[in-house]
Amino acid sequence: MQLENKVIIITGAGSGIGAASAALLAKHKALVVVSDLDLERAQKVVATIKRIGGIASALGADVSKFEEVTALIAHTVKEYGRLDVMINNAGIGGKHQNKTAEHTLEDWDAVIAVNQTGVFYGMKVALQQMMKQGHGNIINIASLAGLKPSGNNLSYSASKFAVVGMTKSAALEYGRKNIRINAVCPGYTHSALLDKLLASRPDMEEILKRMIPMDRFGEPSEIAEAVAWLASDNSKYMTGQTLTLDGGISLL
Repeated sequence: MQLENKVIIITGAGSGIGAASAALLAKHKALVVVSDLDLERAQKVVATIKRIGGIASALGADVSKFEEVTALIAHTVKEYGRLDVMINNAGIGGKHQNKTAEHTLEDWDAVIAVNQTGVFYGMKVALQQMMKQGHGNIINIASLAGLKPSGNNLSYSASKFAVVGMTKSAALEYGRKNIRINAVCPGYTHSALLDKLLASRPDMEEILKRMIPMDRFGEPSEIAEAVAWLASDNSKYMTGQTLTLDGGISLL
């Protein structure tokens, strides 16, 4: 894939899909800024990348705070002179699995702030820089929950449907500006979020796998392959699309 020397920021890259994507991008010789709310975790990912000969740096950022997103992108541009790819990956789930009437205000506010508003902040600031430099590429990590209804999960579902809509709207706006914007929609993938869901009841793993035609969960490394392809020049005629990796659930 054509990724060499591309300057790439990836948020929420201290674990899971973000960490796997950062490692794969670096393997393809991109210059990766690994950002996470937990700076120590980001630094561990960077250390792993450097051990395999990649180039990466770690920066802490809370994507729900506009000033921190602005500082993240400003620091990157100051260090490398440009921002080729912005990957808005940071995301959280709610603390509770409740129906809409019982959905807590705490979960709604927290999830929307990170998953929806955080993506908006990342797009807004990155687009300003990309307009200045005359090119750019944004990848938003959405979810299968942004394509199909997800019960007992209102704020997460709402945030991910929003990410898909924001991706398409912005892609329409900036297609003539040499900036493309796409989304990745993973299904059930091994991660802290999935672990939490599986722990909610003893038979949850069996229930979920019955819904997956491929009869297994995804791996972060598999989602990372899609992220890397979208980040590369190999996908340069693609914009405003959702790339779904879900083991076939969306077929049902």
